[in-house]
Amino acid sequence: ATTEIYTLSLHDALPILLGGGYYAWSMWESAEDDGSLILYGNVDIREVGLSFRVAGRLQEMHVEEGDAVEAGAVLATLDDKPYSDALAIADARVAEATAHLSLVRSGARSQETQQAKEHVKEAQAAFDNAAREAKRQKELVESKIGTQRLLDTAETRLDQARARLAASKEALALLEEGARAEQIVASEAAVATALAQREQTNTQFSDTILRASSNGIVMTRAREPGAMLAAGSSVYTISLNEKVYVRAYVDEPSLGFAVPGSSVEIYTDTSGKVYTGQIGFVSPRAEFTPKSVETPTLRSDLVYRLRIVVTNADEFLRQGMPVTVKLAER
Repeated sequence: ATTEIYTLSLHDALPILLGGGYYAWSMWESAEDDGSLILYGNVDIREVGLSFRVAGRLQEMHVEEGDAVEAGAVLATLDDKPYSDALAIADARVAEATAHLSLVRSGARSQETQQAKEHVKEAQAAFDNAAREAKRQKELVESKIGTQRLLDTAETRLDQARARLAASKEALALLEEGARAEQIVASEAAVATALAQREQTNTQFSDTILRASSNGIVMTRAREPGAMLAAGSSVYTISLNEKVYVRAYVDEPSLGFAVPGSSVEIYTDTSGKVYTGQIGFVSPRAEFTPKSVETPTLRSDLVYRLRIVVTNADEFLRQGMPVTVKLAER
């Protein structure tokens, strides 16, 4: 095989260079002549970092980098045994608090009330007997037959019987009246606390499953099964399918033509497809032209940032891709 090397003299190359320059100039001129405004920018696709809200041991990872995922899809799971145990304890506490509230509200059983009444009768009989004995001993002392010691003993037993009778009557009254309003309120608060704790524990149990927040593409898989994770540790990074934006810049003389809501056409260097979009935001603050933006104006000029929403985005629009934006009817 042989290789032939061709060289062009300056005289031969000059027409070609002039022709190419004229072609580029004519393209720019045509853009200007049809009344359109040409802007330059980059595709801006938003990403979201996904993590568990609770700590634990990573059990399963279900997707790989590059996989397409839908909102709600299960991406990863933690070992949920500690949280299922905590949920069982929370359920038991709710049952205990609920039972205690029911007991407080229902009051004493009929058997307990009847038993208290029998205690009152017994105390009343003992009091009556002690009263009769004290009266008899007093009469004996007054007739010079009894002794003061026996009278004192009888009166002491009478006082004791009187106290037991009063205590049994109070106990019966409490049973018949039921629980105090404050006790019921306290029991209701205990039930509410137990329910809230169970709800919190149930939320933590649910948080052992990591789901996709939106449709997108998995960009990064940061962890592997078996790893111990702290709450908030990054597990996946998802590139969102919607919405896709274009970040472009407009100079001050053309600022009046970049009106929010205006329709635009978007071109890339990789395909002939024409994307459409709308200007959604115009920054109120001027800034120097970023180095990534190429415009015919000097880089030292101040420009205003635009955010353009792409209405027919597809998978060919990639993060950071340079695009040309055309606004019709300047």
